[in-house]
Amino acid sequence: MNVLHVIPYYAPAWAYGGAVRAATDLTRALAAAGHNVIVLTTDTRSPAARITTLDEVIDGVRVIRVRNRSNWLRGKMNLSTPTAIRRTARRLITDQAIDVIHCHEVRTVENWRVAPVANALQVPVVVSPHGTLPYGTGRQGVKRGWDRLLGARLLPRFERVIALTGNEADEARAVWKACGLPLNADRISIVPNGVRIEDFADLPPGEPFREQWNLGSGPVVLFLGRLHERKGLQFLIPAFAEAVQAAPQARLLIVGPDEGMLAVLRALVDAHGLADHVIFTGMLTGDDKLAALAAADLFALPAVGEGFSMAVLEAMACGLPVLLTPGCNFPEVVDAGAGLVVPREIDALAHALRDVLTGDERRASMGRRARDLVQARFTWPQVVAQLDDVYRSVCEHRQHNG
Repeated sequence: MNVLHVIPYYAPAWAYGGAVRAATDLTRALAAAGHNVIVLTTDTRSPAARITTLDEVIDGVRVIRVRNRSNWLRGKMNLSTPTAIRRTARRLITDQAIDVIHCHEVRTVENWRVAPVANALQVPVVVSPHGTLPYGTGRQGVKRGWDRLLGARLLPRFERVIALTGNEADEARAVWKACGLPLNADRISIVPNGVRIEDFADLPPGEPFREQWNLGSGPVVLFLGRLHERKGLQFLIPAFAEAVQAAPQARLLIVGPDEGMLAVLRALVDAHGLADHVIFTGMLTGDDKLAALAAADLFALPAVGEGFSMAVLEAMACGLPVLLTPGCNFPEVVDAGAGLVVPREIDALAHALRDVLTGDERRASMGRRARDLVQARFTWPQVVAQLDDVYRSVCEHRQHNG
C-alpha cells in the first residue's frame, strides 16, 4: 500500500516531543512491513534550527520537507508557514498513486492545506490526534478559536479518527460535537502507540552515566519529557522532597528540553533544599537517552493530557516500573502490576514514591512486568497489523461509496 503521512515535524526534530517519535517509529515500522511510505513535513528541526535536506530516505521512509516561511513562528507560536505544501501534496498523491493519507495532530496548517487536495483526488484521509484535542491541556484560546473558524470545514475531511485510547476517542467526539458535527462509532478506531522492543534489549551500562551526573548509588527517579506545566514537574519535585526523607540516597533525574518551566523548577528545587538530589540534564537523545534509562530505577510522569506517551512505553521496554497519573491514560500498568497510577497531587505522589523507592524487590518485580506488558501488547508489528486493518477499511469504504 502507498501511504502518505503528513506532520508538521519529523525526525530529527525531537525537540517537538512525543508526536515526532511516534510518527517516526510508526512510519519506519510500516516501511519494514512492506508498505511504500512517504512523509510530507516541514524543514523545522527546533525553534532555533532548520533541516537543510529536503528530500531523503530515513530507514526506508522517503521524507519530503517543504520550507517554513518563518521557523520562529513554527517554534514559538506553534504555527507552520509551509510553502508549496499543497502543490507538493498534489504531486505526490498523483505520481506515487497514494492509497491513503495519514495526518498527524488535527489543528495544523499542514492538514488544512493537504486534506482538501486529498478529498478532491478521492484519496481517503485518516488522522491521529496524538493527545492534542482537549481544550484544557494548553493553548485553550487558540484551540477554541481554530475550531470556531475552521473546525466545521476541516473535521469532515477526515474519514477516520485513529485514537490512542478510549479516552481520546471520547475527546474526539466532544470536539466534533463542539463544531456541530457527528462522529459515529464507525469513524473511530483505537490503535495505541508501540515501540521497537529490540531497540531496548541491549542498553549501555548505567554506571558511567551515574558517575557523569553524580547520581550516586541510590535509586534514581527519571522524568523524561518536555519541561512544560502539563507534564507535572511542579508536583513531582515537592513530592520527591517528601519521599527523599525516607530514601536519602535517592536522586531525581530530569531529562528534557525547557518549554518555559526551567527557571520555576530550579527555584522549586532550591526552595525544598534539593540541590544535591535533583539533576537537570537538558535534552538527551540516542545513546545518552538510553544510558539515562539504564541508570534509572523508576520512571515518573505526573502529566495531564497525554495521548499515549512514547516515553512511558520506552521506559517500560527498558524494564522500569512507572509512576503515572490518570492523565497519562495508561490504566493497563496497574492491571499488569507494572506500576502505579495515582492522583496528580503532591501527597499521593509522595506516598507512592516512598513505597517504591524503599522497596527494592517490588521495583524489580514491577519492572519485569512492565517489559512483559510492552512485549505482549505494544510492539510496532502489533500496532502495524491494527493500522493495516484501518487503512484497508477506509480504502474499501471509499471504493464502495465513490
